[in-house]
Amino acid sequence: MTPRSGTWVYDPGSGGIKVPPKVQADVTKRINQVAEENYKGRYIRLDIRFKSQFCYIDAFVEPHLAEGWPPPGWDETREEALERMRSTPLHLCRLRFFGNDEWGFAFYTYSQEKYELSIYPNGEFTGKPEDAFLAAAMYLED
Repeated sequence: MTPRSGTWVYDPGSGGIKVPPKVQADVTKRINQVAEENYKGRYIRLDIRFKSQFCYIDAFVEPHLAEGWPPPGWDETREEALERMRSTPLHLCRLRFFGNDEWGFAFYTYSQEKYELSIYPNGEFTGKPEDAFLAAAMYLED
């Protein structure tokens, strides 16, 4: 963002640089490790994918259906509903790479159905991928 004076202002919600393959591999390993340490058994698998300057983190969880679901006459069986829900990602967050292990953080808000710029728990706009995952993993808590 450039104000009228022509000086540049840092905007943690835009920009970033393409994530190199070596960084992608390292971040994937780190996020999987912290997920395993803190949320083992609360997800089936994580989907960590990269596109340009972004890293998207989704989780797949075991669904819980109430007894008697689906009701009579429903278009799918209980098994079909469970499989559909198991294959639907739970969006956690999107990270934006600025280099030197500095990542912006956008939390996925289901109320708005989009990623919203967020701050890390320490109050900073940039931080480590593991810290962003831990903040967004509230969706994995019972």
